[in-house]
Amino acid sequence: MRFYGILFIFLKCNHTHSNIMRKNKILYVRVSTLEQKTDRQRVNEKDFDLVIEDKCSGAISFFEREGGKEIKKLIDEGVLTSLSVWQIDRLGRDLRDIMNTIHYFNEKSICINFVSQGLTTLDNEGKENAISKMIISILGIVGEMERNQIKERQMEGIRIAKLKGSYTGRKKGSKEDVLSFLSKDKNKKAVEYLNKGFKGIEVSKLTGLNINTITKIKKVISN
Repeated sequence: MRFYGILFIFLKCNHTHSNIMRKNKILYVRVSTLEQKTDRQRVNEKDFDLVIEDKCSGAISFFEREGGKEIKKLIDEGVLTSLSVWQIDRLGRDLRDIMNTIHYFNEKSICINFVSQGLTTLDNEGKENAISKMIISILGIVGEMERNQIKERQMEGIRIAKLKGSYTGRKKGSKEDVLSFLSKDKNKKAVEYLNKGFKGIEVSKLTGLNINTITKIKKVISN
């Protein structure tokens, strides 16, 4: 079975499966790693009948996440009428995926409420909220620009360090011992995910490591 991230579903006490099928107020929360907490996203948790939590990268398309798949089932069963999310980036990190997800919900006449930003995708008449759509698009673009700027600053920092002769990257032709390789923070995290049964491409998305590095880690820990 293809597995993307960790899914948690939280119900109020004494609810049976038949109770779940009648509920329609859903809160979706997401964090990127297993260690991160979702408390900040749950400030109004008592107002919802069901909380679906994903622990996975926002780079994974919404309906490819375990939580997204569960929400899709609720939509198909006709028991979900609205979805609440703390803020836009919890829905995703890619603007195109965010807009595609919102479009799907709009086509099903299901409103998405972005709690902290006070935005709703549908108006009181169930029509697409044009102002919210514009704001969501702008915020999504700003988010992508910020992430690109961070990457550019990192690359610029490396370039300047190289010019100053202070760049401490591993020398060409040298070999890194296994302990040092596996002791790197991201590599340690990758080992944890691999040991939990995550696939290489999933670990790559969760950790930000190149798939070639993940393959190397898999070879090392399998020896």
